[in-house]
Amino acid sequence: MWQRIQTLYMSVVVLLAVCLLFVFEVGVDANGVALLGKDIVLVFFESVLTMLIVIVAIFQFKNRQNQFVLNRVAILIQFFLLGFFVYRALSMPGEGLTSEKGIGAFVPIVSIVLLALANRAIKKDEDLVKSVDRIR
Repeated sequence: MWQRIQTLYMSVVVLLAVCLLFVFEVGVDANGVALLGKDIVLVFFESVLTMLIVIVAIFQFKNRQNQFVLNRVAILIQFFLLGFFVYRALSMPGEGLTSEKGIGAFVPIVSIVLLALANRAIKKDEDLVKSVDRIR
């Protein structure tokens, strides 16, 4: 399980989701206090949901089709999270001297790329198994 590259990609996605909740800033509130992912209900819910889905997908290594579908669901959730961050960035009032959007807004982009790479590796594994079955 852990020797497969898609497991590594999915583990990094879980790590990024945890970092989004507790490490990376996703913006500031009206008082200028930095907001983490755990402070915004939608970000918290979607990050935890993504973590749970990807962890389940990691342990579905014997059923590659399930793993592929779960990763697609996680990608969809990350697109919703990215849309939320874009909406929030566009609805912010005018810029001040510094940008107050936070680095956490880029986490969904990296997660989407990593999950797509994981799906690509899962597809390669599935094709390899099918080609071996054809030979027999």
